[in-house]
Amino acid sequence: MSFGPGKLLPFIKLMLITNGVMFFAQYFYPALTGALGLTPAAFFNQFPNLLYQPFTYMFLHGGFGHIFFNMFALWMFGTEIEASFGTKSFGKFYILAGLSGAFLTLIVNSSQPYPMIGASAAIYGLLVAYWIMFPNRHLYIYFLFPVKVKYAIPGMMILGFLFSGGHVAHWAHLGGALFGLAYLKLDLRWIKLGRKIKDYKYQRQSAKLEKNRVKAEEIMKRVDEILDKINQVGIDNISKADRKFLEEASTHLADKNIKD
Repeated sequence: MSFGPGKLLPFIKLMLITNGVMFFAQYFYPALTGALGLTPAAFFNQFPNLLYQPFTYMFLHGGFGHIFFNMFALWMFGTEIEASFGTKSFGKFYILAGLSGAFLTLIVNSSQPYPMIGASAAIYGLLVAYWIMFPNRHLYIYFLFPVKVKYAIPGMMILGFLFSGGHVAHWAHLGGALFGLAYLKLDLRWIKLGRKIKDYKYQRQSAKLEKNRVKAEEIMKRVDEILDKINQVGIDNISKADRKFLEEASTHLADKNIKD
């Protein structure tokens, strides 16, 4: 199989350019790593002055290998996901996966004194999404051995955890992966929460209007029956129950007209 079919999609292209520009900026201005990377200890000590760091850290990298493999994975796995989600939703998914990695790191390693950088949390969220969406696709290990995605991606994550060197942001990776799992496997679509709330309110309002319409139709049907009876026997000969119903119906319809 082939990955990344056709031209680069908009968000992936934007991320490749942004991360590339920031990588070269780090080379000429090394202080950017400390300023824009996420340093949990400084984040809490200087709160709220560094609130931007959980966002900016994911656009910095620690070396050519770091940025190459992250951007290669973004293109390799992200193309089909962006095509499926749409550019706007995929962009939100990617950023929120990165933020989830940052927040889990802040919770677990609040005293960490050195900066965390890299798009790996977002990439791990993307890998989990691909694992869920395309489990039976094949990856070619070393371009030779086909392995199904449902086995290959968990294997890659486990090997990355077991054989990575020091100062690897495992909690960030886990945070991104958990976000990807929650977003797709558990169908926790926080991104569309506002739309869901509006839809829920609209459905409740529609149901209430329909209920009122049915009730009004029932009242008018009974009123018509009583009026027919009045035409036949005269108003003095209808029952007290019918007379009371006419009075209540008149009051109800008058109130409804005032509110409308």
